[in-house]
Amino acid sequence: RCKDLSVSFWNSYWMLPSDVCGMNCFWEAAFRYNYMKTHPSEKMHLAVVACGERLEETVTMLRSAIIFSIKPLQFHIFAEDQLHKSFKDILDDFPYEGKVNYTLYPITFPTESAAEWKKLFKPCASQRLFLPLILKNVDSLLYVDTDILFLRPVDDIWSFLGKFNSTQIAAMAPEHEEPRIGWYNRFARHPYYGVTGINSGVMLMNMTRIRRKYFKNDMTAVRLQWGEILMPLLKKYKLNITWGDQDLLNIMFFHNPESLYVFPCQWNYRPDHCIYGSNCKEAEEEGIFILHGNRGVYHDDKQPTFRAVYEAIKNYSFGDDMVRSLLQPLELELQKTMHTYCGRVYKVFIKQLAKSIRDFYARRSRG
Repeated sequence: RCKDLSVSFWNSYWMLPSDVCGMNCFWEAAFRYNYMKTHPSEKMHLAVVACGERLEETVTMLRSAIIFSIKPLQFHIFAEDQLHKSFKDILDDFPYEGKVNYTLYPITFPTESAAEWKKLFKPCASQRLFLPLILKNVDSLLYVDTDILFLRPVDDIWSFLGKFNSTQIAAMAPEHEEPRIGWYNRFARHPYYGVTGINSGVMLMNMTRIRRKYFKNDMTAVRLQWGEILMPLLKKYKLNITWGDQDLLNIMFFHNPESLYVFPCQWNYRPDHCIYGSNCKEAEEEGIFILHGNRGVYHDDKQPTFRAVYEAIKNYSFGDDMVRSLLQPLELELQKTMHTYCGRVYKVFIKQLAKSIRDFYARRSRG
């Protein structure tokens, strides 16, 4: 894995420190650079589903995506009707500098089972399952939960699409790194992917491949397409699933493991990675790339380290000096959380953020 290099692979020159990383690091970084160089005008599509009291959280997530991203962004925002005006008023006031567009959509489920899908797990959460069927003209998509924060450009996770082999259709991170605290391997009453299952809070999808694929399953010898398999899965496992749509995705990729690309934990870093002691080695080495504040940790005092990052990005004003207005105040707040397990490793929360800020100003200085 790459160390914290002073390297901008989005440009045509290299500045390597004396402690040069190994060849695996070199080729991984070079791949990302080449992918972005050969896809310069590609628009990145990002989708989110917001219901209930998730307006502020969703807007903060979108802000984090805008701050560092390089290529144009297209937001697909699925929200309850009463939230549409608030989203529009806020997003229309953002200084996009021409690199962001958004579309608002209503929450929609198949007519014959809408009520059942809407109440599965959290309100509207299962909407994500139907994105390949709704966004028929979108080739690839990054879906994220509302409680996601990007600490490096969206471009970097988007570039994983170019690393998919011929059978892979989606990418997610493991649910746990440490099986001793894993939920699926200890409690699940249904099939799940791999050793500890997968977390669907950050899900990169080649939706063209998803729409074309016929999935193996344990309901029929006949393979079924995406739109055909969802309701039969729900009917079979309804009484056995705890985490709703994420459980259904685990079942699906258990039977089709060749279809999933698994990315490391720092691309979906959650409280479970530090509240029992640090167990995401990649984050320890490189920092957190995408922060996932599940369990409501942005809004209570149980995990002040997560809340500090959320508040810093929420309160940052576009155009302000990011070192003085974002990074330095955040580090001071994080130092106050060292009485917690996550606070003891607070440097992993700012390591990548600091690099993203350096890279941002390096790109801007070169025009």
